[in-house]
Amino acid sequence: MTTRGLDEFAGWVEGLMRQRGYDIDSPRGGGKSRIADEAGVHRAAVTRLLQRQSMPDLETMRRIAPLLGVSVRDMLIRSGRVTPEELPMAADLLPPSDWQPSMEDFARWLGVPDERMGVFVKVVNQFLEPDTEAEKPAGAPEPRRTARD
Repeated sequence: MTTRGLDEFAGWVEGLMRQRGYDIDSPRGGGKSRIADEAGVHRAAVTRLLQRQSMPDLETMRRIAPLLGVSVRDMLIRSGRVTPEELPMAADLLPPSDWQPSMEDFARWLGVPDERMGVFVKVVNQFLEPDTEAEKPAGAPEPRRTARD
């Protein structure tokens, strides 16, 4: 982490703290202690960040982020620890909403070997297709049961 990167990150966090009403500017404002207490972190971690001495660790970021109204993902990206590509949004990982998985897709997800793909698809489709012998037209009478049934 460069000094410039730490300075930019700390400036961003300071702005968030001020927006949320934490008095971090006056010596007796209590904002640093209040943030530390509410987040359950050491006051020294907050002070070191605001004085541009060190970047907070992952646990500190995880605890402070909700207080500041941002995601841990945003904190990690802004800190320079990860890139947006390294930590994609869950929505970025989802297929398009109109995509319908095929039987082959399900087979791959289940680890069915390629040489058994055809058999898998054929067997599963048999369970999904209606059983025409068991179906009867609507309103048709029930078959008569005999003693042999």
